[in-house]
Amino acid sequence: MIDGYPHPGPLPEGEDRGEGDNTEPQRSRATILSLYRVLRQALRGSTVLGWLWQRLGIGPKHPLLKENQESFEHFDSSLPIESYDFVCFDTELTGLNPRRDEIVSIGAVRIRNMRIQLGENFFSYVLPARDLPKDSTLVHRITPEQIKDSPDLQTVLPDFVKFCGGSLLLGHYVELDMAFVNRALRKQLGGAMHNPCVDSMTLAQVYHETTRKNRPGRVKYSLSYNLGNLTREYGLPRLEQHDAMEDALQTAYLFIFLVRRLREAGYITLKDFFLAGKYSPIILA
Repeated sequence: MIDGYPHPGPLPEGEDRGEGDNTEPQRSRATILSLYRVLRQALRGSTVLGWLWQRLGIGPKHPLLKENQESFEHFDSSLPIESYDFVCFDTELTGLNPRRDEIVSIGAVRIRNMRIQLGENFFSYVLPARDLPKDSTLVHRITPEQIKDSPDLQTVLPDFVKFCGGSLLLGHYVELDMAFVNRALRKQLGGAMHNPCVDSMTLAQVYHETTRKNRPGRVKYSLSYNLGNLTREYGLPRLEQHDAMEDALQTAYLFIFLVRRLREAGYITLKDFFLAGKYSPIILA
């Protein structure tokens, strides 16, 4: 790295490094470095080049993302889970492929002390770069007319990062949502979010297995982990599906339910919940 930018790399294999009397490789290397310094200096003063490098994912990281990274450099996961703030979020998409599909809405709600803070929420439609596919509209019911005057991701993402702040991120199959968010962040702001994530779907799987093994015959042997199915299974408030804000709130209800049940099974600290999906469920004596 040179001043935070990628080094131009080694010379081609087999080329002299400048030892002895061979001065041609020295000139070649000097030319490469000279051109690199000129480009680096231009980048510092050029909005266009800065934008281009950022779009390629190799430009300087946005100050918001630097601050976000610093917030979690010394993160401690050993405290009781209720000690942490969570931002439960959901996205609506044009499809499920992060490489070609796009975000069309983001909804989020905050959880503090294991209580949903209804007055602290985030929602925005997002104008995609390409036309909205008709088949995606059939799922989330967002129409081109609804989003035609919406901000683009470059405008929405900084506000979303600010809203999340130093909170942990929570979602139902959160890996998919984070894949879209972080891919967009790398493209638009030069980096990714570092907030630790908790997946309510994984916790539901752990809770189901723990209950099934501790209380045979009391639960279904198999269970769908779809958010709507889990809501019905556990008798939770039922909200509109495939709406980013409603799904975020639905996931928050599910998460609080699962935390309370899993605490009874011996999961206490945040680290316990992080490890829940990696090891066998706790079996009560």
